[in-house]
Amino acid sequence: MTALLDARSVCAWYGEAQVLHGVDLRIDAGEIVLLCGRNGSGRSTLAKALVGLVRRSGSIRFDGEECIARRTFEIALRGIGYVAEQREVFPTLSVEENLTLGIKPGRGRGAKAALEDMFTRFPMLAQRRATAAGALSGGEQQMLVLVRALLGEPRLLIVDEPTEGLAPQAVEAVRHCLTNLRERGAAVLLIEQRLTMAATMADRVAVMGRGRVVYDGAAHAIDAGIVDEWIALGRAG
Repeated sequence: MTALLDARSVCAWYGEAQVLHGVDLRIDAGEIVLLCGRNGSGRSTLAKALVGLVRRSGSIRFDGEECIARRTFEIALRGIGYVAEQREVFPTLSVEENLTLGIKPGRGRGAKAALEDMFTRFPMLAQRRATAAGALSGGEQQMLVLVRALLGEPRLLIVDEPTEGLAPQAVEAVRHCLTNLRERGAAVLLIEQRLTMAATMADRVAVMGRGRVVYDGAAHAIDAGIVDEWIALGRAG
């Protein structure tokens, strides 16, 4: 079966500094893959490489089509959503206006229903819908950029530290949305520090070290405590 995402021998650079050294990663439709590793292992750089935000080489095939030479907006139009760790909001626009920008083109009358559905799932955003995004707390901005990405109906969502700074109730809402994506046949690449939470929802775990994937296996075959130990001891680096 053809993978939804098939990345092979991916290298990436910031200027002259090479960060990724031949990453191989496969993600199937309807699968959540947890990507973990200690700081500096290359997790966030891999996410940026997959969506064309850093200089890269190798092969990145999405739904059978090579994307290594495509620009970021073209990759997004193909169906890959990306939520960066930096909480990139439009600060002078309201919460509702930020979310409206994320709605998948062509939704027509369904756009309003999709927006209201997200407000129902995330009531704390509904309470701030007229508030400028720049006035939100860090956790609220994190939730805003995630929901905005979900409104684009991605076939693959790459999300970097989605629960950082969130209250337990919001973390549970994020978990529900990501598992719901999987149930609809979409895939998720999840970069997350809360390994105990993430491992319970992931189908596979990939561990990065020194710019490579050093372990890739079923989530049930490895418990979060062992991954924590690998990261703490630097065995993945």
